Amino acid sequence: MNLAPVEITNPNGAGRVVLLCEHASAYMPPECQALGLSDADQLSHAAWDPGARALTLALSQALDAPAVASTVSRLVYDCNRPPEAASAMPEKSELIEVPGNIGLSQTQRDARVAAIYTPFCAAVSEVLDNRGPDTILVTVHSFTPVYLGKPRTVEVGLLHDEDSRLVDAMLDHVDRVSGVRVERNEPYGPMDGVTHSLRLHALSRGLANVMIEVRNDLLRSDAQVATVAREVLALLEPAMQDIKEEAS
Repeated sequence: MNLAPVEITNPNGAGRVVLLCEHASAYMPPECQALGLSDADQLSHAAWDPGARALTLALSQALDAPAVASTVSRLVYDCNRPPEAASAMPEKSELIEVPGNIGLSQTQRDARVAAIYTPFCAAVSEVLDNRGPDTILVTVHSFTPVYLGKPRTVEVGLLHDEDSRLVDAMLDHVDRVSGVRVERNEPYGPMDGVTHSLRLHALSRGLANVMIEVRNDLLRSDAQVATVAREVLALLEPAMQDIKEEAS
């Protein structure tokens, strides 16, 4: 693979937050032969999280936060899944069959782990291991407005695993974004296997954390991204202060 599998923005940022964007790109290395997908499917939400990278960069700038992003489609390897999970290299995503992932040998799976997942995790660890215990991990995602034919009314989801302190604090300030439908552990939750990065990188270090999911129709323009960034900050910044005061 010619492209580096991970992108680090503002690695020396002085803010408390470290941002991750595991599904930032729809890029598929040439050797993958587009996984046998149509042009439309290669750019669909199955291949990446539209708008998530732009939102991550906006938050990075506002918070002076390092940001670590995957540069490869999640259909090639989903960096928010462990190597043993079938969904790390899914044979099907929603209604889209992924021919290039069907019948992969263990050798082929191991090669993708080594090329994509291992460097991504190493980059995250390098950033986090050089920071203090009050660091906050925020992962940024987007989701499709309609899934398996069912419309989703939630606009912003705040997801957590066993450590809910940051999400609890953010929800305490939800009145700051009146008009935005914010929900806990929606449209996914820990039972869906989506909190792998939180568990691996945050819970293991005792860091407060949140996975932010934004409906992708709210991230289609630069203006929309800027609006959502302001809304996220309106929840995140006072919540950060709350948990800092509780810890002192």
